Amino acid sequence: MPTHARTLNSPTDLHAVLLRAATAATLVLPLALLYARAIADILLCTVALLFLLHCWVAGDWSALRSAWFRLALAFWVWLLATTLWLGEPPAIVQALVVGRLFLFALALEHWVLTPATTRRRLRWVIIAIAVWIAAESWQQYLLGTNLAGYPRWGDGALTGPFEKPRAGGTYLVVFFPAFLPLIMDRLGRPDRRAQLAGVLLLGLAVATMVLIGQRMPALLLVLGLLACGLLLRRFRLPMLLAMLAGALLLAATPVLSPPTFQKLVLHFLDQMRHFVTSNYGLLYTRALVMLAAHPWLGLGFDGFRHGCADPQYFLGISWLNVTAEQSGGVAGCNLHPHNYYLEMATDAGLPGLALFAALAVLWLRLLARRLAHGADSLRVALFVAALLALWPLASTTALFVVPTSGWLFLMLGWGLAEARAAGAAREGVADVAASSHAGAPLTATRPKNVAA
Repeated sequence: MPTHARTLNSPTDLHAVLLRAATAATLVLPLALLYARAIADILLCTVALLFLLHCWVAGDWSALRSAWFRLALAFWVWLLATTLWLGEPPAIVQALVVGRLFLFALALEHWVLTPATTRRRLRWVIIAIAVWIAAESWQQYLLGTNLAGYPRWGDGALTGPFEKPRAGGTYLVVFFPAFLPLIMDRLGRPDRRAQLAGVLLLGLAVATMVLIGQRMPALLLVLGLLACGLLLRRFRLPMLLAMLAGALLLAATPVLSPPTFQKLVLHFLDQMRHFVTSNYGLLYTRALVMLAAHPWLGLGFDGFRHGCADPQYFLGISWLNVTAEQSGGVAGCNLHPHNYYLEMATDAGLPGLALFAALAVLWLRLLARRLAHGADSLRVALFVAALLALWPLASTTALFVVPTSGWLFLMLGWGLAEARAAGAAREGVADVAASSHAGAPLTATRPKNVAA
């Protein structure tokens, strides 16, 4: 029998082949999320399917019994059930494939990212993406266009390396995992020049977000900086200095970048003064009216898009002093309600919202475990990235579509893998990464007493 055939029949070697394929797909995924959403979706589906094959070959399905995955499964089943009851065939298919995202994050946590070398490589990929977005944003600001020849967006926002204004949201996703460990490494050195370099790096990174000029990413960045300051004592003074520098830069934007001032300050203040009749206010009003009409089952997957133009929902909300005339009619429609929690509520009713909110809390709890005791800057960064992604008071895109879902579940899986590795180290488990990389079954790589 040829050597290659013998290799495929060896369980250990087959595990290694599967792991190498899943690792390659994971490391390429962030690049695909930037520019090729279809390829990105294929990659994360591949990782999920390879993980199931790995579990089958190993004869070990213990990872699927983890606490968060069981809760995610309950949410998914409820979403699918409401869609089957109320939805059209395309919505049913979309609800069905939501499960791939949870499997993908589980695969990262329990398998793909158990080797420390893979986690380090992923971190360098994320650093490269953050630098690329920042560099293209500065080029567009200084020279008028990015490398592809695209100018800033019509409302004044910098698009960075993209054609459309996606730079702010993507930059926020990678900001903390890319920059925080680098900054903390330099702040922790005795050399004053290294410490100064850390402060300057933070200031430059924050200034980039200000100049990009997208309101919600900028506001969430402030929240993230404050959260990092609470968890990392050494970060507090540089954080305050960077926020002060960012505020001064914002104050100077009428001269340095008038479109940024128009978008971040004038437009924002106008929206807050007339929030009920703003685009976001109309969306949130419509979502709440739809939820009040269908509180238990919602409208099935993508229910907001399919139902928002129905005149029966052109109503006000008395307890918010919003009249029917202010509900906006068809103007209150969009593809989604621009908030994850309202999206879950309109799709799956109050039970679905409760399950999703509980899942978000459990994710954050697992990511935050033991952070107060000698917090690791990368783990803090991944916790903060998840906190900002799941923050309820935010305007968002649709949750279960790539690239949004790809970034969210990539960061979740990475953060959970780092948390498990940290727990294994504290429990004295021997070289989890080496045994997994050698293709050992899951039972050999899952330390005891580590949060599932």
